[in-house]
Amino acid sequence: MDNIEKVIDEIVEWLRIKVENANGKGLVFGLSGGVDSAVVAGLAKKAFPESSLGIIMPCHSNPIDEEHALLVADSIDLKTEKVDLGSTYDELIKAAHIEKPNNLAKANIKPRLRMTTLYYYAGSYNYLVLGSSNKSEFTVGYFTKHGDSGVDLLPIAYFPKRDVWEMARYLGIPKEIIEKAPTAGLWEDQTDEDEMGFGYDVLDDYILYKKGPKDLVEKIERMHRISEHKRSFPPIFVPQNE
Repeated sequence: MDNIEKVIDEIVEWLRIKVENANGKGLVFGLSGGVDSAVVAGLAKKAFPESSLGIIMPCHSNPIDEEHALLVADSIDLKTEKVDLGSTYDELIKAAHIEKPNNLAKANIKPRLRMTTLYYYAGSYNYLVLGSSNKSEFTVGYFTKHGDSGVDLLPIAYFPKRDVWEMARYLGIPKEIIEKAPTAGLWEDQTDEDEMGFGYDVLDDYILYKKGPKDLVEKIERMHRISEHKRSFPPIFVPQNE
């Protein structure tokens, strides 16, 4: 990334302007223990040192995720709160009475509960909600519709994963966070790259240079095409005579 200091400063100023334009007081975001949320936390803390809040939201999660989230918070002196969503998730599954639920549908409940939690805090404190999707994930639709995409601002969605890692190093994010395998934490031992079927290096090369192995390029382009609905508002019916 060219002139990373300038890019970071521009993002920080952009966050301040967006919050000011919304008559907001600060920023709230999920703190998952992953590198994307860590970078978002670092940017938010720079923009609003006294009114940035990271919410740790375990939902039958690996305990290491909370440990890493707290490690990030300690490294940048970030205020955090914890909301355990495990019992809420269990009650919703129980109340739905679906005999053979789809495993992915069940997993996607988790980011949607987290979205609801973040907006509860945002509405209570007059904060804006930050999302942590990067350009790599955004391109192929690797996010949950109305879940982790349900946010007010996307400060790093312009940047591929390799740039996010570079930002993390610049912001002083602990190396444990930078070096861990990226995961959405949807189920045990799940990783982003295994689920997508290719590495971030391949995806980023395609995004930046439009090159890569033919079969994987075709897969990336197909994922981009079928996930377009995730990046757009729902279609609105218009009568033919209008």
